[in-house]
Formats: sequence, structure tokens, C-alpha cells
Amino acid sequence: MPSAGIVPRRAVQLAALFAMMVAFTAQLLGALLPVIPLFIAASVVNLGLDLVLQHKQPGLLAVLGRIRFDVTVRQLLRDMLILVGLLHIDGINPLEEQAPLTITLLLFYGTHFVCQAVAVLVRRTRSLPFVTRNIDASALRLTDAPPRILSRQTGRRLLRFSVPTTTGMMLTAITTDAYWGGIGLAVSLALSAGGTLYLGTWLLPKKRVAGEKQALEWLDNWLAEYQPTVGMYFSGGSSSAYQANMWLSTLADLDGNPIIVLRERFMVQKIEATDVPIVCIPKVANLMRLEHSTLKVLLHPANSGKTSQILRIPSIKHAFTNHGESDKLSSCNPYAKAYDEVWVAGPAARDRYQLADIGVEDKDVIEVGRPQLAPIQPYAGAPAGRLTTVLYAPTWEGWDGNPGNTSVILAGENIVRELLADENVRLLYKPHPMTGSVDPRAGAANTRIQAMITEANTRRSGARPGPEAAAELARRTEELNALTTSAFRKSADELERMRLQGTPEEGRAAAVAAAVTAWEEAYWNSFPEWEHRIITTARPGIFSCFNQADVLISDVSSVVSDYLTSEKPYAVANTSGMSEDDFRVNFPTVRAATILTPEAAEVAGLLDAVRNPEEDTLAAERAELKEHLLGPSDPPSSVRFNQAALALCTKADERRIRMENRLSGIPGQRSQEDEDASGTTENQDNGASDAPAAV
Repeated sequence: MPSAGIVPRRAVQLAALFAMMVAFTAQLLGALLPVIPLFIAASVVNLGLDLVLQHKQPGLLAVLGRIRFDVTVRQLLRDMLILVGLLHIDGINPLEEQAPLTITLLLFYGTHFVCQAVAVLVRRTRSLPFVTRNIDASALRLTDAPPRILSRQTGRRLLRFSVPTTTGMMLTAITTDAYWGGIGLAVSLALSAGGTLYLGTWLLPKKRVAGEKQALEWLDNWLAEYQPTVGMYFSGGSSSAYQANMWLSTLADLDGNPIIVLRERFMVQKIEATDVPIVCIPKVANLMRLEHSTLKVLLHPANSGKTSQILRIPSIKHAFTNHGESDKLSSCNPYAKAYDEVWVAGPAARDRYQLADIGVEDKDVIEVGRPQLAPIQPYAGAPAGRLTTVLYAPTWEGWDGNPGNTSVILAGENIVRELLADENVRLLYKPHPMTGSVDPRAGAANTRIQAMITEANTRRSGARPGPEAAAELARRTEELNALTTSAFRKSADELERMRLQGTPEEGRAAAVAAAVTAWEEAYWNSFPEWEHRIITTARPGIFSCFNQADVLISDVSSVVSDYLTSEKPYAVANTSGMSEDDFRVNFPTVRAATILTPEAAEVAGLLDAVRNPEEDTLAAERAELKEHLLGPSDPPSSVRFNQAALALCTKADERRIRMENRLSGIPGQRSQEDEDASGTTENQDNGASDAPAAV
């Protein structure tokens, strides 16, 4: 079943394409017959439609480009039809009047192609081998970007600069006076030539940024001056940035000089507000320069195809932190054995790796807890008011097609229906952002669930916050955006953003944290407590939703493990096809949960246990499971995480010393394996000397 909005959008695209074909046909007929009103109307509509589609339907025009009917061909065809039309209009002399127009039009296209060539050169000179953020890179002579209509928007430039030409030609068609066409062409030619000359100034030394060799030397010098010790390495698609963002505060709190290493240029702007220096190095050859830096440890929140490239650097120790822990097989990926250490939250993950038998040795598994969970508030008893707030946060369908991955398809609507049937429930629905990205059924079910919640809100009423609440949210939003969002010109490219995103102001990280807290409070206060909420935006975050909820309903995912730090009641949907006993055995995170079948008949009992703590038989088990999943609370997770980072840095230092000793010819300290081997040899030698000589 197509998702909502797809059919209308396709209909609009087909209608636009049909309208363009009709306009070309009408322009051709109007030029040949000639029918001057039709000719003029079709010429104007044709150009205007292309201008509108450049803004509204660029994807459709990209399809036309793939069939060799790109913007240049379309505009050239329009102009040729206009010249043909003028030939058929009485009163216009082809030799004396139209020939100069044709020559001027050719000159206009000549300057257009020259401008394209200059734009390519400018873009190449403004592409450094790396991108930075939170680093003063002024030494690279970073300048503002040229207007994007000149440097990057080839189609829009041609169409906009053609407007005077078309206008003048139409006036000529009406008046039969070539003067107007000449004026229009002169204006278009002046715009195109002037734009080309202006764009060319970015190739002059005054506006030209540092070359590749000079830029790489600057990067080496910056690394030597900053002396990074521990960093986070991340590579992925645009929707995966959350996997890195969840580690930003933890990385910033580590001892030493932290750094973030990225591989995709677009990811630099996907990383949320942080004071940690960011360096994006797309090419492998340039990435290898990190081997000669002081960087000792890299943390990896996700596996990617490009991870193997950084693992080639032997001087850096690598720890896999993952972006969350669950009982899914994805939390025990065999790729993990490529890292020096695997950092997990608690004993449950250690056991999981050993049971998975994928080659990760127990000595390489380090329990560090989950430092990010500090903002989650602990259980405070039964709901204080009339309403019970339920957070339904299902995960996405995953890549393997396992029906147990997400409850959205098989159980989601039943769960929501049962919750909405209880008039004392306030539902917060926060689906995983990738829901429906693989299985269309998940996307369709997600759409239906949101429609159910929206419809349920129409049946509720009550007091609403006054206008001051909305005003406070708007004020907090503006304040937060000012701290976390960089305002760029539309023409800004990555070099201009590098210049603007230099060394951050001191104390910005603390100011962002305070602004986020204030925004979340204003957000929840801006809605009535009886209103169900559908939350599909990044803010409020999942932890903020945890603090609002009295109970969680989710799937087997890291959401469950994180929520357990509060020790509040929770439920997990079993859509795997397993029996409840097998489900609990295979997924330890559900051991202290209420298990929901796809029919969701257990929801009523879950709500009773939440409202009446004396009926909550799983409280003690939640506390025990919390420690099993997340480790002890003393020392705090942030302390254990920092200790693990320092210990791995020490191992990196020890290896460097051993390698330096070997290269300098000085015997290094003998390892235990060497000692054991030496001892065995000596014993064998002693035994041989005591034995009688062979005769």
C-alpha cells in the first residue's frame, strides 16, 4: 500500500511533465502557423514552468537530464523556436534584423558555457582534502563562497539570465521591432558575461584558498600543536548521525585532548553542538597521516565499510562502544573482533559475546556502563495524578526481515488501540526514525498508528496552557537554535562554514546543556497533560520522554536497557513467534518485563501494576537486571569509562615504546610469552645435559 502523499506527488510530477510537453508543442505550432498570441503565451509559460520546477520539482528535472533533455537543451530549444517564430512573422527582416539577434544569442550561450567552465575551476580550488569544525583554520585563507547561482546552480542561472531575452523577443513578436529583442539579448549577455568575470575573481590570489599540499601541512602542524589523545571515529549515512551524537558529551568529559574523526563531508554539519574539534578526512591516503600524530585511542560507535581503513593504523588502539545495547544479534557482530577492545555496559553484554561465540575474547571485553544515562530520573512510585503516561517507543524493522525486530507491523495498532481505550492513559508515541525505511508495511502501520492517535485527541478536551506557554517555548526554541544552529548564507559552501565554525566560545557546551533542559521543560509545559503526543522529531530526546513516562512499551532494543536505569515498569512486545519462556531465555533484557503478545491483551494488567505498586511483582527483578545490564552504580559509569580510556591509552604508549626500541636496536622488555618460551628451552637444555651421551 503506498504511503500517504506518494500518489498525489507523482500525479503532480506527471502533470508538470505533461504541461511542459504541451507548452513545447504549443510553442512549435504558434511559431510555424504562425499564431502570435499562442506563440507568445506558450513561450512565456514554457520558460516560467521550467523556472518553477527548478525550485519545486528538481527531482523531476533530474530525470529529464538523464534522458538528455537537460536544462541547457530545453532552453536552447525554446530559443530556437522563438527564432523560428520570428522568421514567420511579417514585418521582421531576417537578414537585417534577425541575424544580429541570432549572433547575439550565440554569444550569450558562449558566455554561459565559459561561466560553467569557470565554475568548475572555482569549485575545485575551493575543495580542501579535509573539512574542520571547532578549529581555527584561518591560516588556510578561507574566504566567503561565490554566489551559488554562479558557481553551483547552472540551470537556474541559465533560465534566469534568459528571462530578459525571452521578454525582449516577445515584445519584438508583438511590435515587429527587433529593437526590443536586441535590448533583451544585450541585458542577458551583460548578465552572463559580468557574472563570469565576477566568478573568475575567486581564481585570483586574493580569494584563492590554500592548495592541497599546503593544507595537509597545516593539518599536520595543527595535530602536532593540539596533540589529540582520544577520539571518536564515525562514518555513515545522513540518518545515522544519532549514533555518534549520543557519545558527544561522554567524549568531551574524557581526560586528555579529544577529537572527532569523520569520513563524509556532509556529516560535519550532522554532528550536534559540541566543543570537541572535528576533522573530516574523506581520502584514505590522507587519513593515514593520523599515524604520525599523538592520537592513541579511537572509539567506534558503529561499524561501517570505512572502519577497516582506520584500523590499518597500528599506533592507534581501537575500542568498539556501539550506539546502544540490546539482545539482538546486531549487538554481537563478528566485526567486533577487529577492534582491540569491546566496551560494553555490564555483565549481560559480556555474557552475550561469549554465548555468541564470534571470536571476541573475554579479556578484550571491558565493562564501562552507559555514561549517557545520567539524565534519566529514577522511579518515584505510582502516577501522582489521574493520568498514567505511557511511552510507546518501538524500534525499526531492521535489515534481516525478522518479525521480532519491531512490534509496529504485527502488534503496534493493537497496543495503541488498547492504550487509547483507557481514558486515564496519556500516550507518548515515539517511533524509531528509520521506521518504514526497509519494510513498507512498517511505514504503513506507523502512519495508521499516528492517525489513530490524532483521532483519539479529537475525542478529548480539557484545560489548555495559556498563550504564555507557547511564547515561552518559542523563546526557548530561539535561544536553543541560536546556540546549536549556525546561520549560513544560502551561498555558503563548506569552506565558508569552516571559517564561521572556528574555535567555539568558552563555556558554550554548558550553555547548550542548560538551554536543552530549559527547552524540554517549556516543551512539555506547552501541551495539556491529557493530550496524546506523537513525537517524530529529534527533540525532545528519548531520555526526556523517559522522564515523562510512568511505563515504557518497546521492543527488544537498547531503549529497554537504557530505560531500566530508572527502574520503572516496562513491557516488551513479543512478535518473534517464540513462547514467552523461550522469549525470556533468548533475550535477558525482557526478564523483568511484562510480555505483550501481538494481540496486546496484557496491556490492562500492565496498567494496573503501574497504578498499584503492591501489584508490581517485578520491581526487585528490575533492580537486579539493571545492574546485570548496566553494571554497578559505584563507581559511576563516567568514571569507569574514563578509566578504560586511560588504560587503553597506556597500552598504546607501551606499544609505541616497544616499536621505538625495536627500530633503534635496543632490546625491549621481554613479554611473558618470551619468558615462558625461554624457560622451556632452558629446561630442555638442562635435561639434555644430564642425560647420558649417545653411544
